[in-house]
Amino acid sequence: MRKFLLRRLLHVPTLSHNLISVNRLINDNSCSVIFYSNGFTIKDSRTNWTLLQGPSHRGLYPIKSSSSLQSSVSSTDQALHTTTVNATQWHQRLGHPAISTQRLLSTVLPTSTLSNTSFHCSACVRAKSHRLSFILSSPKTTKCLQLIHSDIWGPSPVVSLNGYKYYLLFVDDYTRFSWVYPLRTKSEKFKIFVKFKSMAENQFQSSIKCLRTDGGGEYINHSFKKFLTHYGIVHQVTCPYTPQQNGVAERKHRHLLDTLRALLFQSSLPHVFWPEALLTAAHTINRLPSPNTKHKSPYELLHLQKPDYTHFRVFGCLCYPWIPPSLHHKFMPHAAPCIFLGYAEPTKGYKCFNLTTGRIHLSRHVKFFEFVFPYQKSATPINSETPSINLPPSLLIPTQLTSPLTKINTAPINIQPAPSSLPVPSPAQSSASTSIPLQSPQLPSPQPVQTKHSMVTRFQTGHLHPKKIFDLHTAIIPTQPTSYSQAVKYEPWRWAMSSEFDALQTQGTWTLVPPSPEYNVLDCKWLYRTKFNPYGSVARYKARLVAQGFNQEFGLYYFDTFSPVAKFPTIRILFDIAVNNSWPILQLDVSNAFLNGILQETVYMKQPQGFIDAQLPTYVCCLKKALYGLKQAPRKWFDTFTKFLSEFGFKKSLADPSLFIYTKDTSRLYLLIYVDDILLTGNDSSITSILVHHMQRKFKLSNLAPVSNFLGIQVQKHLSGLHLSQTAYAMSLLERSGMQNCKPVQSLLPTKLPSVTATSPLYSNPEQYRRLVGALQYLTITRPDISFAVNLLCQQMHQPYDIHFQLLKRVLRYIRGTLSLGLPITSSSLKLHAYSDSDWATDPATRRSISGHCAFLGSTLISWCVKKQTTVARSSTEAEYRSLALATAEVLWLRQLLRDFSITTTQPTELYCDNSSALALAQNPVFHSRTKHIDIDFHFIRDCIAQGKLTVHHLASEDKPVDLFTKALSIGRFQALRSKLTLCEQSLTLRGGC
Repeated sequence: MRKFLLRRLLHVPTLSHNLISVNRLINDNSCSVIFYSNGFTIKDSRTNWTLLQGPSHRGLYPIKSSSSLQSSVSSTDQALHTTTVNATQWHQRLGHPAISTQRLLSTVLPTSTLSNTSFHCSACVRAKSHRLSFILSSPKTTKCLQLIHSDIWGPSPVVSLNGYKYYLLFVDDYTRFSWVYPLRTKSEKFKIFVKFKSMAENQFQSSIKCLRTDGGGEYINHSFKKFLTHYGIVHQVTCPYTPQQNGVAERKHRHLLDTLRALLFQSSLPHVFWPEALLTAAHTINRLPSPNTKHKSPYELLHLQKPDYTHFRVFGCLCYPWIPPSLHHKFMPHAAPCIFLGYAEPTKGYKCFNLTTGRIHLSRHVKFFEFVFPYQKSATPINSETPSINLPPSLLIPTQLTSPLTKINTAPINIQPAPSSLPVPSPAQSSASTSIPLQSPQLPSPQPVQTKHSMVTRFQTGHLHPKKIFDLHTAIIPTQPTSYSQAVKYEPWRWAMSSEFDALQTQGTWTLVPPSPEYNVLDCKWLYRTKFNPYGSVARYKARLVAQGFNQEFGLYYFDTFSPVAKFPTIRILFDIAVNNSWPILQLDVSNAFLNGILQETVYMKQPQGFIDAQLPTYVCCLKKALYGLKQAPRKWFDTFTKFLSEFGFKKSLADPSLFIYTKDTSRLYLLIYVDDILLTGNDSSITSILVHHMQRKFKLSNLAPVSNFLGIQVQKHLSGLHLSQTAYAMSLLERSGMQNCKPVQSLLPTKLPSVTATSPLYSNPEQYRRLVGALQYLTITRPDISFAVNLLCQQMHQPYDIHFQLLKRVLRYIRGTLSLGLPITSSSLKLHAYSDSDWATDPATRRSISGHCAFLGSTLISWCVKKQTTVARSSTEAEYRSLALATAEVLWLRQLLRDFSITTTQPTELYCDNSSALALAQNPVFHSRTKHIDIDFHFIRDCIAQGKLTVHHLASEDKPVDLFTKALSIGRFQALRSKLTLCEQSLTLRGGC
């Protein structure tokens, strides 16, 4: 067998087989080709030796290449499989080390191309450019842990998905082994150092003698000094503005960040994954030899054994972890498309980011495709010794057509006599991997698309430029189709439409009948939506057929349309009760829920585009089921589901008709429905299992798992309860508006709000303003801290001015700095209490006051409201009294709702207010000339007090968290009241990069 070299190859995606130019083969390899009627022979021109022979087949002369790809270009395997592990691939696996470092491993790694290889890596050039260093010296240690260098890096320009803004670094002076720990706040440093000290001293049978740091406040506080003194650890502090004295830590920062950037550039992963890239960088650097450690690796010096490199893989590449049999049935895939995010230490496995669920899985049985990067715009590696591979449509959503002819790199091809079938080489995989059938994942390119007119920020230009226009329709992935003609061009959307049509046929949604002039035939339309998981990656592509119900006539084609949905205070109360009782919370999703509703009316619809019956093309659909788009469809589905629950034994709540309660003996179940999304919790797991079994028989459930993402709300479970946040939604909002890189601010609004004058310019794009403010309203579900600002912005929807757009941008900057902020749900006493407040005539345009109230169940904030009063108050007493009345109405509703949750109390609910006159008016029935004009409706608060349902108390303004809902505050005051609302970031998870 001889290697043949082919130069100047062309990639033609439309060809079904590879074609070899005889002219190029002869000129590039000094050989001759002789063709016969039944075969061919290739001979060496100098020796006349026969190099290759083969038969003819159907007028062609096929040959076999041991390193070429499978002949079928439509095969997904063709795009994913690679041949050998070359120097470039090892360079990427090892985290983009220096070429000199990589050459030191030439005798260790299973390749012979390292020792004399020099190549250009664009990721390294982009990531590692720096100033020249200067020489410093210090006494050398003789054993590990004698001297530990430490420093904190941050804040990061991008907050990670888990809220990390900093990382803490420890470097052992003798071995140069480094440990890194991502941090949310610098205050976590002391807790982590205590754990690091315990781990290091226990594992390496030595004690820390000296700690060298800079003079940062986190290192020189009293508690930290006391701890070091107690254990006899010498603390060396560098001089101010002299980072060179802590040069080991500073140089390690540069090494880690250079590698981190190279990993992110190579994989094109979003910057929110920087902690994973950091931990991977530390893992690889610790195992690479260095001249500073006598050409040994830090790992070898610390653990006294050579590191193993066989488990190294390219960061950010496509991988398929094996799914255990207990998590799937026989007809489901045995592997899921994931992104490799590093090494799952201390376990012997890999961290794989699931593109479907958005969760990180730890697995040992993983297949890797190290030249495929799902987050790259093009899945072809930037620099590789392997021929470039153009991925098929099943792997990428094509935003534009690929050029028909693409040059590819020169590569040697091993040619040997064989039939025309070309074997596909096996992909790189872990040693314990089993053979996993490769599925065709539908992976888009999740890179943000740069808008043509991105929003200008102070951080970018030093001043505001409000008239810059940005495109709010810009999404993280390519634009979703708006018509059938656009969608039919792409395989994922064709597959989505076929799946939807099959589901409609299975459900018996319609029957085809001959058309009649008497029929009012509705049109129909395909709608397309890309569904994302909590972390922003694509979950699936959804196509939905909807009837154009806006042409229906009331009383003829539909009657009742009302369908209730769960109220968000009810959702929070359900979470709170489940946490207090340690009940599991299940999340269920009913597929094609509306199709379970039976129509009583006769409705006709045209056949869907792309799926017209070939035998009956003129027939129309007589609908039997409540198809999406019909005015009565939500009502029909809710009636069907309510009937099912009633037959099982559930009763509907009087306070919230979307809440259903099951009680039998000591068993209690609570079910909450929001259209087709369901929450289920209770104290009897056996009845829960029976209910779920009955639901699976009656309806098609597409999701049955512990709650993790409900209506776009991320539900994170921790030891003390739950944490509700909308981090992914907030990130998406910032990216769509071009504010993802803006400079954060610490407070929402300036203490003195600007007012509109006669010369104030109107904002040039009011539709854009309305869309963005509307999106902010949904964020207030878990972010009560922005409620007042959003309410203020909403008041200008009809006619926004430039000054209002500046306030809007400030709110976005505040959100940028508090992405991981959310609402905690913790176990506490289930006692209801509320707060009320109001400003007075602060709106210069209308002089109407702002009412605000909030309610707590124990320590959990369950309800809040910011509302502009409908009439002008003549005094602050009247304004506060009207706000008290609104809070009273909310308290009465919450008390009734809690009774449905079996929480009853004979004690009145405490309601707090800071206006003594309003409290006196609520408790004293005597009218006064200054208050007799108040509507009698507002005096029902007196009846509630008389009936013992609530009591009102005075509370000083500085102690009231509700002040945050009615006025703009200073930074210190705002943050203090925000903490009283219990808002916090996600719980800390200790992570190390060793």
